This record gives sequence, structure tokens and C-alpha cells, in this order.
Amino acid sequence: MVEKPVQNAAAGAAARAAARAARAAEEVIPVLRVGQVVAALAWYARLGFLLSWEHRFGPGFPVFAEVARGRLRLFLSEHEGDAAPGGLVFLRLADLDAVAEEFAVVPRDEPWGREIELTDPDGNRLRISDAASASPEG
Repeated sequence: MVEKPVQNAAAGAAARAAARAARAAEEVIPVLRVGQVVAALAWYARLGFLLSWEHRFGPGFPVFAEVARGRLRLFLSEHEGDAAPGGLVFLRLADLDAVAEEFAVVPRDEPWGREIELTDPDGNRLRISDAASASPEG
């Protein structure tokens, strides 16, 4: 009889650990439509994103690529059906002032924190806020 609660406790701990691992692996990766991945990579490198990988089905086919900045990921796609041009992505970055300086823009003070808005060469907008402005809930 003593063993049963120990087994249940162990099973419960294992289930909680598995649930935490599953949550840690979950993520959202926005897909942005770009005309030329090569040009987009140069622009996103100014934000601190680096190429993780790229794929094309064969020579002359559109490129699909992932760029990363720490744990942040974006997919950049030359495929016409993947995303509409002119999307909007909201990012919280720790180095808002350095990014603002790189792009020669001045952060605005908003009720939710400081932010800037940039537009990539393909018309996709990035609204970037200071990570320190993040609400405790989110």
C-alpha cells in the first residue's frame, strides 16, 4: 500500500516534466514574404538575425529560409503563396536603442513602452519594443 502513492507521485512528476518539456518546445514562427532572400538576409542581419538554414526544391526555384536571433525565429519565403507582402511582426528586443541607432530612428514612448517601427525592403513591418517594457503577464 505504501508503494502506490510513491508510484502515483512519480507518475505525476513525470507527467508534469513531460508537459513542461512540451511547452518549452512550442513556438510560433512568423512567415514573411520576401522578393529575394539574399537581399532580405542582409537587411535582417542588421537586426541581429543570422541565417539558420535555407531550402529550395531545385535550381531556379524560390528559396525558403529561417533566420534566428537567439530564441527568436522568422521564416523568409520567396514562395508567392506562403504569405501576403506587407505583414506585421511585433518583437520585444533587449537592445532597442542599438537597433534604433542602426536604422537611424528614434524610439517613441507609448503607453505600453518604448518602440520603433521598421519596414523591410519587401514592405513587411516590424514593430519593435524594449524587452524591459514587457508586461508581467506576458
